[in-house]
Amino acid sequence: MAIESDLIRTSLAAAELTGGDFVMAEWEQPPSRSGKPEPVAPLHVHRGDDEAWYVLEGSLGFSFDGREFDVPAGGAALAKAGVVHTYWNAAPVVTRYLLITTPKIRELIAVLHDPERQQGRSTAEIFAAYDTELG
Repeated sequence: MAIESDLIRTSLAAAELTGGDFVMAEWEQPPSRSGKPEPVAPLHVHRGDDEAWYVLEGSLGFSFDGREFDVPAGGAALAKAGVVHTYWNAAPVVTRYLLITTPKIRELIAVLHDPERQQGRSTAEIFAAYDTELG
């Protein structure tokens, strides 16, 4: 998948530039097929890591500790460590955004997208291995 290879390349470049403190990657999310929010990830909470989004095109919807809101192109959202969150494409078109995370969260995402690296673990077990739990 092209976006994954682009994600890895972008992530590695950002990590090298910042000394490995954070990773930035561009993602695309198609519009909802049902017309209702279709979360990109299940509700979850990172115990020790922040995660941020910057919307390039379209709009993202978010749930932070049960509060829902939309962020249009040019806007950003930050989920501090300890905030239960998820997000979705809130636009009727493809949404492009930057995801800014720590290397630990980047690794979690990589494992979740690679069945071979999951080693038969449940989603909850994979999240827990990266100091994250399902919310």
